[in-house]
Amino acid sequence: MPARSVATPPELPGFRYTRLLGSGGFSDVYLYEQDLPRRLVAVKVLASEELSDTSQAAFVAEANLMAQLSAHPYIVTIYHAAVAADGRPYFVMEYCSGPSLAEQYKRAPFGVADALRTGVRVSSAVATAHAAGILHRDIKPANVLTNSYGWPALTDFGISSAVDIELPSNTTTRDAATAPTAAAAATATGTIGMSIPWSPPEMFDDHPQPDVRSDVFSLAATLYTLLVGHTPFEVPGKPNGTVDLIGRIERGSITPITRTDIPRSLVSILHKGMAPSADDRFATAVDFARALQRVEMELSYAPTAIDVPNLTVLERVHDNEAAEAGAATRIRGVASVEAQPVAPPDAASADAAKDRGAELGADPTVIRRMPSVQPDGNPAPSVAAENTVIRPRATAEVEQEPTAVPAPRRRLWPVLAGAAGVLVLGGVVSSALLLAPEQPDAALAPTPSATSSLVTLGVPTPAAVGVTPSADGTSVTFEWENPEPQDGDKFVWNRSDGPNRGPKTPTGSTSVTIDGVDSNTQVCVEVLIVRTNGKLSTEPLEMCSK
Repeated sequence: MPARSVATPPELPGFRYTRLLGSGGFSDVYLYEQDLPRRLVAVKVLASEELSDTSQAAFVAEANLMAQLSAHPYIVTIYHAAVAADGRPYFVMEYCSGPSLAEQYKRAPFGVADALRTGVRVSSAVATAHAAGILHRDIKPANVLTNSYGWPALTDFGISSAVDIELPSNTTTRDAATAPTAAAAATATGTIGMSIPWSPPEMFDDHPQPDVRSDVFSLAATLYTLLVGHTPFEVPGKPNGTVDLIGRIERGSITPITRTDIPRSLVSILHKGMAPSADDRFATAVDFARALQRVEMELSYAPTAIDVPNLTVLERVHDNEAAEAGAATRIRGVASVEAQPVAPPDAASADAAKDRGAELGADPTVIRRMPSVQPDGNPAPSVAAENTVIRPRATAEVEQEPTAVPAPRRRLWPVLAGAAGVLVLGGVVSSALLLAPEQPDAALAPTPSATSSLVTLGVPTPAAVGVTPSADGTSVTFEWENPEPQDGDKFVWNRSDGPNRGPKTPTGSTSVTIDGVDSNTQVCVEVLIVRTNGKLSTEPLEMCSK
């Protein structure tokens, strides 16, 4: 099928056409200059050949989805949508002047630090979409642009899926199975589009049932591509057509990474993110981002903030009604909770949580106050303060078995499509974290009965046992204990006193001795608990000799 010719840009009041930015199977993107306010903008216009009711509905759906997420720093902002005088729908977006991630990795693979930082930021964007009840379903380097600040900006929600709408079965043509590349397959469309090199195996089922873990797969595949310079299931020097790639994806045959500067911990994270079974992947995009943060800390980099607006604790639970109806799982819109003081939990509550087998959550996440999407049209409660930091401490996350999905009777070779698919997603509900602003003056602090302590989830902080200097003052021994020990727990410690701050050192012991110290100098150490799953104490224990 010959490529579609680029249409003439439409005349838009208040905008002046500058040049073509790009063209796809169903739309063209042009650069315009807006008169007021004066700025360059990208305008996406539906191709005149695609003015069917279905295509127009899909185009409008993309604009509406992007509008819900536009306030996020790592998602392309949409400014306006309308229909041009010639009848073509269009929407006006933020112009991202930098190269896409695809252009960047093709010039040269990313350094580890840049890849980790980009991975956390894009994961933040994807997690924000998930919290709003939206799957992206086409995460790949070409769909992550770079804005004028050099930040990644996720775009192209053209095949994204909204909440609580049935997902149609995948349909194919004979051409799709023999298409040599994903690009060629785009001309043989079904009802579900995808970019094969970054797609999870469940998308190739006869009746695809993607969920948030499907986007996690594509996130991991994208990060692999940035680091290695080619897609994860592409084997240099061997056939890499559509059929070859699908077979490797379904088998989990990831091409080995040969770069020696990439830590094994990061390789393991990428493999887990691209596990053939969704049950073996990270449960959420936030979990994937936190794993990347741990690698940053392992390499002594400052962890990149996970920016998810009004983040609450997302617990995966069964939706009994949906299960009885034979549905898969679904995402519900995340409701924000107004900040308010909370009293500390009593001992009985804490014991009850332990009896339920609750698993403590993960690392702290920086929250930036931004508009959130409210389910069922309810108004959004106010948020107490901007840039609030959640410091998990007492609330527990309840374990949940993943919803079983019936095995498909057969598999069909997939195709890429521009039409929007929609889906039913897996049971996620929001439980509330109560946030309270820090008091600027200690004299104004509330009494213990009405404390505004921040609620925390996470691995507990070690408890100090004692600090013992030697008789001659040339060494100091620090001892601690694990308040909630679990099998396989270990510790990491480092010196934290001024210029002597040292690297993190793992240990299985509950004590460490620092030799060669000056008896007149204060010596301090920080200690964290490390779980077998890689989770760390939310806050370190710090002990000092004086």
